[in-house]
Amino acid sequence: MLTTRFVSGAPNWLDIGTPDIEGATSFYGGLFDWRFQSAGPDAGGYGFFQLAGKTVAGGMQTTSEQGPPSWTVYFQTPDAEATTKAAEQAGGNAVFLPMDVMGEGHMAILADRAGVPFGLWQPARTKGVDVAGDPGSLCWVELYTPDVAAAAAFYNSVFGWETSAAPFPGGTYTCINPAGAEETDMFGGVVPLADDPTEAASGAYWLPYFEVTDTDATVAKAQELGGTVRMPATDLEGVGRMAKLADPYGARFAVIKSAPRPS
Repeated sequence: MLTTRFVSGAPNWLDIGTPDIEGATSFYGGLFDWRFQSAGPDAGGYGFFQLAGKTVAGGMQTTSEQGPPSWTVYFQTPDAEATTKAAEQAGGNAVFLPMDVMGEGHMAILADRAGVPFGLWQPARTKGVDVAGDPGSLCWVELYTPDVAAAAAFYNSVFGWETSAAPFPGGTYTCINPAGAEETDMFGGVVPLADDPTEAASGAYWLPYFEVTDTDATVAKAQELGGTVRMPATDLEGVGRMAKLADPYGARFAVIKSAPRPS
């Protein structure tokens, strides 16, 4: 699971583009107790979702021309320019070329071979989110893609990611972790779209998971706040109890109460 001991290639930021930032603040505030803090008049409406005063994500209001409402996961890089070139050489493309963000770091938005957007964050003053792995914060990411092998090869070329197979009901799950990292630095998985009809209909994308203390209560609260249940609360042996949701505007995410780690 994720921590804020970020290493190159691991997620270190995420943000949401939404047609209604006030509505999104109300939804996620009611769900996770987040509060929205503007990044200032020069940030173009961008701001930070905070939990108990610590930043857990970013967000801003976007238009339909900028894409559908969605969460974007950013991965740490020591050199956004070099990583962008590596992605292009591996068959991806740059949606937004690397740019300085008010001295806080450099960011870029890329797309992989399947057209899935993801971000780069090269830290400067801002290293990443302040909290990860705790209730109300990012704890895991999953890539839903039509070709797991092709995706693994692409991200290996870009970030040096290593993959491993874990037994899973009905097959195996492809786990990913940064190059040369410990198993405890594992941060996500790659899932074939064909394995999940709910995902196949909506296309390839990155899915962020947020840790919660009670999955069923979170699902019920999401519905009360106008969200949609895309997959009901489900127990995964040795993993935890998870559910897939969408906010009132259609941005997709998942929640999980993780199983206790072996001591």
